Amino acid sequence: MTHFADDLKTWRTTRRLSQLALATECGISARHLSFLETGRARPSRGMILRLSETLNMPRPARNRLLVAAGFAPVYPDLKREAVALAPFSQAIDRMLDRHAPYPAVVMDRLWRITQMNEPAEILFSGIGLTVGQSMIQLLLETNVGPEAIENWPEFGHHITMRLRAESAEAGGITELDQAAELLAHDPTIKAYEPPVPLPPVTPTIFRAGPTRLSLFSTLAQFGSAEEVTLSDLKIELMFPADEETRLFLESLAT
Repeated sequence: MTHFADDLKTWRTTRRLSQLALATECGISARHLSFLETGRARPSRGMILRLSETLNMPRPARNRLLVAAGFAPVYPDLKREAVALAPFSQAIDRMLDRHAPYPAVVMDRLWRITQMNEPAEILFSGIGLTVGQSMIQLLLETNVGPEAIENWPEFGHHITMRLRAESAEAGGITELDQAAELLAHDPTIKAYEPPVPLPPVTPTIFRAGPTRLSLFSTLAQFGSAEEVTLSDLKIELMFPADEETRLFLESLAT
């Protein structure tokens, strides 16, 4: 039970909640919560689910908390080709296909590309990014970023903030924290000062020879997903940020 108690306390601290605040939201006494965090009280499965819901823990972390307390996992962890996931795979395929001629990719929690549409394949082929590779690893382990992204300092600053936010939301992801730390120490990113006032969005400006593409992104997720892998997927839909980019991408479809 020590593992459960330590994990519960860590998550409560991560979410910056006092024992009293968490106990009040869960409808229990602060004394009982204190006993749970010290291992003096044994939680029920229902209590664990209530605590993890209140703490907004990711599905994999909720399963680990259940296992630590001696219970079986509740949230399914299926293979992508599982029959039960077929409607969601079809929905993803439809989103990617319908988003063409604009690029779209699907990433997991570690920013590994699990799927991309044809425009994305064309866009990323120039920097060697393919399905199965991690976008952040490519940026960190090669010189692709500064070479291929015209506004690298601005882009790097934005990505650093995004990596930190995603890691914090998940209760800490070592790979994302390490990537953010490395990017933050890049001299050009470290020296970057955001403009005042800030633009509505931060585009990524790709450059390959004479071709210059300015794109902004929106992220889509399955908000009601209970399955582990599905809950971690992010669908990144890219849109042209200027007329030049729009015309170029639409010309690829003709």
